[in-house]
Amino acid sequence: MKLTIIQTGEVPEPLRPRFGPYPAMFHRMFDAAGSGFEFETVPVHEGAPLPDPQSLEGIVITGSAAGVYDDLPWLEPLRGFIRRAYATRTPMLGVCFGHQVMADALGGEVRKSEKGWGLGRHSYRITRRPDLLQGEATELAIACSHQDQVVTRPPEADVFLASDFTPNAGLLYRNGTAISLQPHPEFSDDYALALAELRRGRVPGHVVDAAIESLARPSDSIETARYLAAFLGR
Repeated sequence: MKLTIIQTGEVPEPLRPRFGPYPAMFHRMFDAAGSGFEFETVPVHEGAPLPDPQSLEGIVITGSAAGVYDDLPWLEPLRGFIRRAYATRTPMLGVCFGHQVMADALGGEVRKSEKGWGLGRHSYRITRRPDLLQGEATELAIACSHQDQVVTRPPEADVFLASDFTPNAGLLYRNGTAISLQPHPEFSDDYALALAELRRGRVPGHVVDAAIESLARPSDSIETARYLAAFLGR
């Protein structure tokens, strides 16, 4: 199966030489999950034209520093692309900004949260267990980095991951082929740590310190990646 990665942003420049671009993080995540996927990238944030979603085998929409409310020339075409992919039931995954723009395109509401920054490793309750989410775990611990949140889920979406900080952290869509997450299972621990440190000065120090401390908790990212791979590939 080939995944078409819709790249909507860049790794912060100071971290790019060490960690590479966002698409490479998804390559590593799905390879570690044993998916066997092939990949191509469409850098929509650089003006690359969006393909016909009906011609694609699977879609991943990445994170970004952008907000869905920003005045960017590629945002409205991306919303149209998401709606067409949903209508044609093309398998689709959104992560962080990808999660937000999917919700925005499909009738939800996204805004900057009054709760401030979510950083480090957060724990998300599994509020409903889709068929492919195996095991007995009641929560998943995954890295995150965001201010914006989905504050109202789309009518076609059900919550399957939630926390007190992010009530709509994971959405499963009723067409059966679309899923999205606010946290970042593709982030390695060293990248999540470097990103938290990079926020120091922009984010209150106690939030950064708590984020760094939270990364001592073991990650459930690989389990999450296996589930996402199974969902996209079924």
